Amino acid sequence: MNRLKQWTLVAVGVLFVGLGALGVALPGLPTTPFLLVASWCFVRSSPALEQRLVRSRFFAPYRVYLDGQKPIPRRARVITIVVIWAAIALSLYLLDGRQLLNAWSGAAVVGAALIGSIVVARFRRGAARADDVCAHQPAD
Repeated sequence: MNRLKQWTLVAVGVLFVGLGALGVALPGLPTTPFLLVASWCFVRSSPALEQRLVRSRFFAPYRVYLDGQKPIPRRARVITIVVIWAAIALSLYLLDGRQLLNAWSGAAVVGAALIGSIVVARFRRGAARADDVCAHQPAD
């Protein structure tokens, strides 16, 4: 992997950890999807940062979804997607009210919501596969 791609993934991962941290404190802002994206970025760019994220006590309640041992409950998925789209609707309304909304900004906001919704909908829907679980366990 080239250095630019590696550093970009690290930067995006750090950004999403920050957003996840805000989600812990701010009602309505989801935490798990941001941590999932951060974990994905760190796995591909910095395994040390991924391990630090997984072992963080601050994000302990969300850890069960990162390690593949437990699927994200359907109710949590639905709530997260509803919150994403409510936030998008509010963002579009506020941008339009301040006359800051144009085709490009609207498309970017909706595109981000679509990507987030797909990630939430598809990530860890069922029980972890046996080979995934075994891959995380140390060898004897």
